[in-house]
Amino acid sequence: MKTLNEYMAMSCRMKIAEDRDESGYVVSFPDLPGCLTCGETVESAVANAMDAKKAWLKAAIEDGIEIQ
Repeated sequence: MKTLNEYMAMSCRMKIAEDRDESGYVVSFPDLPGCLTCGETVESAVANAMDAKKAWLKAAIEDGIEIQ
């Protein structure tokens, strides 16, 4: 099994969408179901997304969920 750092280094498609209702951006990872976050700027949304990705992967590893 790979380590968290190895999974973090893997390429993972990130989807960024403008949230006109909240005046910010929503970021999700289509290959990581339920992994999404937001931010006021694209930069803050991407930074938050990396934290969300790390938390999602850590939980998946702990729960024995297969990560592709």
